[in-house]
Amino acid sequence: MIITVRYWAGAKHAAGVDHDDLPVDGALSLAEVRARAVGLHPQGGLERVLAVCSCLIGEEPVGSGDPARVMVEPGSTVEFLPPFAGG
Repeated sequence: MIITVRYWAGAKHAAGVDHDDLPVDGALSLAEVRARAVGLHPQGGLERVLAVCSCLIGEEPVGSGDPARVMVEPGSTVEFLPPFAGG
């Protein structure tokens, strides 16, 4: 089972890849997903970028809820979207 993590714009640049597939045995909190993503790419400032990103799980925005309480099920896609300037 996997959780796919997609990076956009500055997050993609910081990670050096456009996505990662995280092997999992069960659900992870969004905070755990973020920590695992940062652990895969410790260089390049990914932790700093993800701290300001909006997040989608599937097509649903996460909002400002506590990432430790938001659960991500195996088979899900998590997308990290940095703030965008302009229109």
